Amino acid sequence: MADKKNILVFPAGTEIAFEIHQALRYSKFVRLFGATSVPCHAEFVFERCFEGLPFVNEPGLIEALNRIIDENQIDYVYPAHDSALLRLTQEQEKLHAKVVTSDLQTVEICRDKNKTYAFLAGADYLPRSWHTVEEVPAFPVFIKPAVGQGAQGARRIDSRAALEEALADGVDYAMCEYLPGEEFTVDCFTDRHGALRLCSPRSRDRIRAGIAVRSRPFPADERIRAIAEDLNRRLSFNGAWFFQLKQNAAGDYRLMEAAPRIAGTMGATRNLGYNLPLLTLYNHWGFDVELLGNGNAELLDRAFISRFATDIAYDAVYVDFDDTLIVDGKVNTELMGFLYQAKNAGKEIVLLSRHSTELLPDLERYAISPALFSEIVRLDRADDKTRFIKPHSIFIDDSFAERRRVKEACHIPVFDLDMVESLLDWRM
Repeated sequence: MADKKNILVFPAGTEIAFEIHQALRYSKFVRLFGATSVPCHAEFVFERCFEGLPFVNEPGLIEALNRIIDENQIDYVYPAHDSALLRLTQEQEKLHAKVVTSDLQTVEICRDKNKTYAFLAGADYLPRSWHTVEEVPAFPVFIKPAVGQGAQGARRIDSRAALEEALADGVDYAMCEYLPGEEFTVDCFTDRHGALRLCSPRSRDRIRAGIAVRSRPFPADERIRAIAEDLNRRLSFNGAWFFQLKQNAAGDYRLMEAAPRIAGTMGATRNLGYNLPLLTLYNHWGFDVELLGNGNAELLDRAFISRFATDIAYDAVYVDFDDTLIVDGKVNTELMGFLYQAKNAGKEIVLLSRHSTELLPDLERYAISPALFSEIVRLDRADDKTRFIKPHSIFIDDSFAERRRVKEACHIPVFDLDMVESLLDWRM
């Protein structure tokens, strides 16, 4: 496949969207676009990002998406939220691009937990569930919005009075037995022929906003695989999907929910060798696929990350060597990443240093190519760095005294090492 496919991720500001981006950003077959309803972190991730679309359930969404599709020759829309997945699957015929999705009936069943439980009635891996307060035989019970995601609105209820109060808020809840055991997510892949090709469970050791931010993949036991096979037989998945299990007091697995989409923490499975967002596209392109995993043990842990937008414009970067490019005898990899970013953008990079010995042998020792730099300037101790700096530049040095002199004399932005992160551009 010679030509890249233009893929529009919507909404582009979810953790699901960021996993899709991370999985596809280096693919030679894909050119990524993002679209959102509100300004969000997507603008720091997607190089081509469109804002101001109607919300998922508002009128005018399909028309707005079609304008982006037509103007940018979008081939596929990749939904990155449960509600978007449902709406776009329902509206597939009106869209001017194909939707990366599964069968509509499967999407509709999985979007509503009560529909899921009803459709799977009789399966031995379902939790006991009820529809009214009067049916509940004992407490505690667990309730969760029937149409929702993550842990939003999910809670344990310990008495009949508390249940009546909770159900009075007008939300349609799925109500089931309280499961006190461990919780797991199982990442799956169904190929274009309907065969289940991957069943990869992972723990949910720490949860934030309903998302597993600490997760350990582990081999599927026979019971987990049997549940995955049964779900795959009953429903019609096309590509990546996942389901969540929780153990009851006896340690038996019970199904919490299933979803025919990418999960926000599928990066844990991707880094075992299974790029599920890309494999899903291969399904839609009509390719038969092979799966190649490393079989390694790993731990994924996520935390908030800061990305920055700056109005600083520059043509050249002046950077120091000792304690800046090299710190504690090691290459400063974050700074090196920025320098290559600047090189890619056509900026001049000047190494400006009072290094005590010749720079070229030490650059070679640290495997830094001199070709990275437009110029290498080794100064004497008495030399003033400000004499060598052109206007419309930035200066990076660990020394406060040097930064102050350059700032006062050259009137350009100056950066300590901890500030380099604000210069990085993550967009692709």
